[in-house]
Amino acid sequence: MAHFEGDLRIAAGHRFAIVASRWNPRIVDALVDGARRTFAGNGLDPDALDVIRVPGAWEIPLAVQRAACSGRYRAVVALGCVVRGDTRHYEHVADRCAEALMRVSLDEGIPVANGVLAVERHEDAEARAGGAHGNKGEEAALAALEMAQLIEQLA
Repeated sequence: MAHFEGDLRIAAGHRFAIVASRWNPRIVDALVDGARRTFAGNGLDPDALDVIRVPGAWEIPLAVQRAACSGRYRAVVALGCVVRGDTRHYEHVADRCAEALMRVSLDEGIPVANGVLAVERHEDAEARAGGAHGNKGEEAALAALEMAQLIEQLA
């Protein structure tokens, strides 16, 4: 019986992308910094990482799709932050963003790590962007690295 499991090795020539929103910049910039540090800490040359900025979480999936379709990247990390407000806008943005990211991953056959926070309050986001709950940007980068390596094994 074969056993397949990804690890954090980066093959020569592999490139990765981070697609991040500019909305909620204090939170998202902390997520991007965490993801960048994680990629670098695992041996990725900074020149092999592209950061693509978009206005908000709603725009993330289209940029992720374009990056995935380009053939340049082994995986894409999506980072953003949607905070619940007084209207249903939160559900529309957060749910549709997550659904679209999964669709891109499945349709294009490329790992897409969803690091788009969907939180009740800004304090919840701060806890997940380097606070008490760690940095979800780091976690998304680790997932992207592992899945890229696993997909290589399964090819």
